[in-house]
Amino acid sequence: MSAVRNPWPVAAPFVQRRVAGAADIDGFNHVNNARYIDWANEIAWAHSGVLGLSMEDYRRLGVGCVVWRHEFDYVAPVVLGDEIDVATWIAENDNRLRLTRAYEMRNAATGRIVFRGRTAFVSIDMRTGKPARMPPEFIAAYKPVEGA
Repeated sequence: MSAVRNPWPVAAPFVQRRVAGAADIDGFNHVNNARYIDWANEIAWAHSGVLGLSMEDYRRLGVGCVVWRHEFDYVAPVVLGDEIDVATWIAENDNRLRLTRAYEMRNAATGRIVFRGRTAFVSIDMRTGKPARMPPEFIAAYKPVEGA
């Protein structure tokens, strides 16, 4: 029996499956580019919650992570009914102000990459909106995944 090969670029990404629905499709008959961003945002929050940091936790701590920069590559189209495995992981964390989350989306039937990207976040004081050092909870939860 052969071992199942991990298709992801890291050992342990957080993965959810999405199905491209009618509301995701645009005039070109494929998933609109904005929906990929929505999927990335949705999985980021789901993953953060699993790591123990929800929006309620951000409010309690008074510090949150906001987007500083996105870098996305739309590799292949997704059409109505396609099942897409959406993966994310923490790629980098300076344990002070910045962390980077990576994403990869694959067609579940073919394994083909359809999207990949990274988002750079900055931690801020939620009252002032100014940069703020990460609290210990962020450093503990947002550890880069091996191989990232």
